[in-house]
Amino acid sequence: MKTKDITQIALVTAITCILAPMSIQISIIPVTFTNLVIYLSAYILGAKKATLSYTVYYILGIIGLPVFSGFSGGFAKAFGPTGGFLAGFFATSFITGLFAEKFNKKPLQLLGMVIGTVIAYILGALWYAFTAKTSIMQGFAVGVFPFVAVDLAKMLIALFLGSVLKKRIKGNTD
Repeated sequence: MKTKDITQIALVTAITCILAPMSIQISIIPVTFTNLVIYLSAYILGAKKATLSYTVYYILGIIGLPVFSGFSGGFAKAFGPTGGFLAGFFATSFITGLFAEKFNKKPLQLLGMVIGTVIAYILGALWYAFTAKTSIMQGFAVGVFPFVAVDLAKMLIALFLGSVLKKRIKGNTD
């Protein structure tokens, strides 16, 4: 891996650590900037490096740094009721990055974000239902349905901002 790659991964990880803890508590599961940063990192870094960046962020959170929502961290947070969403973001990162790398058409890039997010939703809702000892439908009611519109807005922001940032970082200001 080149020094440039390591630097970009570290910078995106740092940005994730800064923005992801900022959250708005609307239920037991907050609205965060985590997935917006993941969408953008996928554009900037591509699938493998974006997933590596998220992995570093996740490890920093597990070891106790306050990088998860609400400036929390630790094993209990990573594997608590919202832990399935944190785990699901690995798929979001990789799939979004893969679609951003492979396709130049925005609808297909958006599809990658949607697929990755749906996987995170499913893992998150199932894990929430398991840890909260509630029904799967309740997991979706608490962890997915209230977030769909906000997450679609984040996807649209990333869809347009991501391609601009990618061009700027690569030096193509066309």
